[in-house]
Amino acid sequence: MDELAIMRAELARLEEDERRLSRQLSDIRAAASAQRKRIDELRYYRQSFTQFESPGVPLHEIMTTDLVTAPQGVTLNEANIILRSSKKGKLPIVDDQGRLTSLLARSDLLRNQNYPLSRKILIANSCCRRFPNVVTREQAANLVAAGTDGLRVGMGSESICVTQEVMVVGRLQATAMYAVAEFANKFGVPIIADGGISNVGRVVKALALGASAVMMGGLLAGTAEAPGEYFYHDGKYVKAYRGMGSLEVMDAGKSGPSLQDNGRPGSTKHAPYPENAATTRYFSENSTVKVAQGVSGDVQDKGSVKAFVPYLYAGSQRSLRDIGVKSVKDLKEGVRDGSARLELRTANAQVEGGVHGLHS
Repeated sequence: MDELAIMRAELARLEEDERRLSRQLSDIRAAASAQRKRIDELRYYRQSFTQFESPGVPLHEIMTTDLVTAPQGVTLNEANIILRSSKKGKLPIVDDQGRLTSLLARSDLLRNQNYPLSRKILIANSCCRRFPNVVTREQAANLVAAGTDGLRVGMGSESICVTQEVMVVGRLQATAMYAVAEFANKFGVPIIADGGISNVGRVVKALALGASAVMMGGLLAGTAEAPGEYFYHDGKYVKAYRGMGSLEVMDAGKSGPSLQDNGRPGSTKHAPYPENAATTRYFSENSTVKVAQGVSGDVQDKGSVKAFVPYLYAGSQRSLRDIGVKSVKDLKEGVRDGSARLELRTANAQVEGGVHGLHS
């Protein structure tokens, strides 16, 4: 019995030592985790301080003084010559009062060389008001009264947009196009169809309903010139395509530890997610809760735009020919006077008008 009692006491002592060592190990791990967190915070602050000048430095000591600009009205060729000779990355275009009106980038030089007939749209963000898409006459009227140069029509009709489902707002794209264009044409305001353009036929439909131009995000997303890398998915060569309202895009640019209201790291509260094109478009720069209005996926490879855009152009020409009009202008006039008509198709008619009756 004495020997058994000794063994039990020894076992109890060993178990107590094990518990004590376990507690010590937990404390060491917690201390190491806190130390790593502190190192990350110091690195974050060091990066911030090395990135920005001290708040006490006068602004005139930081700003560039040898700024090269071009006057408003300068031709693209003249602007290209100035940009090339100045060896600058950007060329601001200013008016007679020195106010920024547009901006030319060095990358435009190569683009202009490869695609000399492409249209150049130079917009300075600091000079433009931010407006959402419109789908009704009333929304269009507000912007026309404010002096807008054009209207972008579409809400929730894009292939990667879920605004209509999540926010319960939006409108059928064809209906929105017709209603807004009918109003805007009275004031000479052009229309851009934003969403629903999945093939050549949709381009022609948008033009017939009053569009002056179409946006083709999903249609061009799989081209070689689109951002992103190709990869294989289920045996197909694809490229990633992210919606502007997707969580992936809203989170783009987010870095560093979370900050408290006083700017100190370590808070467990939700911090506003970063300001970028996605959060700006959906007015969510200062929001702390993310609500996705888009999704992400992938689209199949379509080759280069050098081959795909001519296909779209030729397809649109053939569509106009089959309709019986010579130009987009004639198409729009035909819709207005009734010589070119849009008809509703039943579900059976839509099946009949597509591929059907094949075994494989």
